[in-house]
Amino acid sequence: MARLAFEHLLSDEHRMIRDAAREFAQEVIAPVAAQFDKEERFPLETVRKMGEMGFMGIEVPEEYGGAGMDTLAYVLALEEISKVDAAHGTIMSVNNSLFNYAIMTFGTEEQKRKYVVPVASGQAIGAYALTEPSSGSDAANMRTRAVRKGDVYVLNGRKAWITNGTVADYFIVFAMTDPEKGHRGITAFIVEGNWPGFVRGKQEEKLGIRASATCELAFNDVEIPVENRLGEEGQGFKIAMAVLDAGRIGIAAQALGIAEAAYEASRQYVQERQAFGKPIGEFQGTGFKIADMKTRIEAARALTYNAALAKERAKKTGERYTLEASMAKLFASETAMFCAWAAVQIHGGMGYSRELPIERYFRDAKITEIYEGTSEIQCLVIARMETGLRML
Repeated sequence: MARLAFEHLLSDEHRMIRDAAREFAQEVIAPVAAQFDKEERFPLETVRKMGEMGFMGIEVPEEYGGAGMDTLAYVLALEEISKVDAAHGTIMSVNNSLFNYAIMTFGTEEQKRKYVVPVASGQAIGAYALTEPSSGSDAANMRTRAVRKGDVYVLNGRKAWITNGTVADYFIVFAMTDPEKGHRGITAFIVEGNWPGFVRGKQEEKLGIRASATCELAFNDVEIPVENRLGEEGQGFKIAMAVLDAGRIGIAAQALGIAEAAYEASRQYVQERQAFGKPIGEFQGTGFKIADMKTRIEAARALTYNAALAKERAKKTGERYTLEASMAKLFASETAMFCAWAAVQIHGGMGYSRELPIERYFRDAKITEIYEGTSEIQCLVIARMETGLRML
């Protein structure tokens, strides 16, 4: 399925934000991406500009500081940003899919005004804290505790691998309020990063998306006002899973962008690079890789755009789009990894060199198969939904 087959789905506004994101990525992000990756430095100035462009709150209504567009617009923009630099795409994804979406869906009017407005407009940065050192996909094993004492909850515990953790102003934090109830005892909170007892760990040194700041968080008797509870007590697991459905569409779009970058670089290279007196693309071993890359990318695009449209339908019907999101995330992330691998093979020694961004695509692609639910978890979700069996 060629990309043009999707053009009928796009309004003039869709094309406008896609083109604006592409231009911004090429002109503003591309010149600095390699340096930020090398230095493992958070691109704060660029992120602020992304906020000014409307990229940090694409689905947020304009009255709350966002662009007031739909999920497909978000996917199109994130795809273009990630094509140039996946680290910028990660930052954009967390703010849109995890932070803003959670509060816009489950928050009070006061919470939307206080926390979404600055994040959607790029004045502040949000983060999502679910994972712990001893629990990832097994959220019911969560050890972070929040105990209510009058008008506050007292929060103690640790979170791990928190994207934007070293720089975020506001965090959505999940904690056990009733451990005896297992996952039904989890509650969500909005926590401010400057509150007493809130401690940020050192920035993690990572294989890829190195300009995206990741760290561990510690909470030592952090007092959270009751009005900062997101949703009701015990609703945290439901909120976390619903938000991850949205987040997985974002990761699929990010993965699609990485795959496209690897493909476009390879397509150009096989036409220019000569071996044995002819372009290397004329050799089947190379040409077939190009064919595989293109086919997988278009299949991933179909799944990702389909998931975006399913999320839009859900806004009207209330139905879940878990299956569509998991399939998109699973296939797009594995497509990103395949295309990045194939690009390194096609470029040979140059693909292994830091002189070209090919090796960065390879390093960045891997995380898309891991965060917001590993490929194995996506398979589990899909199999359970299709068979009705509780697979372990």
